[in-house]
Amino acid sequence: MKNSEASAVLLFDGVCNLCNGFVQFIVKRDPEAKIHFTSLQSDVAKSILRKHQLPTEHLHSVVFVQDGIAHTQSSAGLRVLKTLGFPWSLFYLFIIFPKGLRDAVYDWIAVNRYRWFGKQESCMIPDADLSKRFLD
Repeated sequence: MKNSEASAVLLFDGVCNLCNGFVQFIVKRDPEAKIHFTSLQSDVAKSILRKHQLPTEHLHSVVFVQDGIAHTQSSAGLRVLKTLGFPWSLFYLFIIFPKGLRDAVYDWIAVNRYRWFGKQESCMIPDADLSKRFLD
């Protein structure tokens, strides 16, 4: 599959240690490579964000684009877990909680993520195997 044909793409903060950890978590649990990645700082991500009429600067959320629909905040995270299959898909049950409540918790973590988990000076550089799953 060409990267441009990926049906599931996670846009993440490439300098955030929590976000990079989430990418590593996904990679280990997605052997079929259903989910592809790009950092929010990339030109590819900016193009995807514009296509979905989302801000390209100061975005404090992962964005999960699946089947042409962009999901943000808690909905993005829950949909990623659903895509990973059992047992991770069980977390999708949290979708029953009001989006406002879920996103308030998400935003609280997002605002504090650098303080709690740290950040890198530059985006991570994937190894040769992982780079196949990155859009650039």
